[in-house]
Amino acid sequence: QVQLVESGGGLVQAGGSLRLSCAASRSIFSIVTMGWYRQAPGNQRELVATISRLGSTNYADSVKGRFTISRDNAKNMVYLQMNSLKPEDTAVYYCNALNHWGRGTLVTVSS
Repeated sequence: QVQLVESGGGLVQAGGSLRLSCAASRSIFSIVTMGWYRQAPGNQRELVATISRLGSTNYADSVKGRFTISRDNAKNMVYLQMNSLKPEDTAVYYCNALNHWGRGTLVTVSS
């Protein structure tokens, strides 16, 4: 099991940047895949990005070239750098590992 706590959300203007952080309660070194998901009001939760233990990444088409996922196994942290934010990026962002979820952090992008 692992507990996850997201942080870094907030209100930002379109074109701005935010960096989300996900702190894990235990070592993530052995966790094969960690990911960020998001859920906008009225929508289903969707994949944003995943990263493997060795650093291989995968992104939703809607965020490719704008978002970067990274992990620091020594600090038990996963990050999501979000640049060139758009109003349609507004959502609650969740960290996922081993089918466990954090409580999410709200990102609001104003036009």
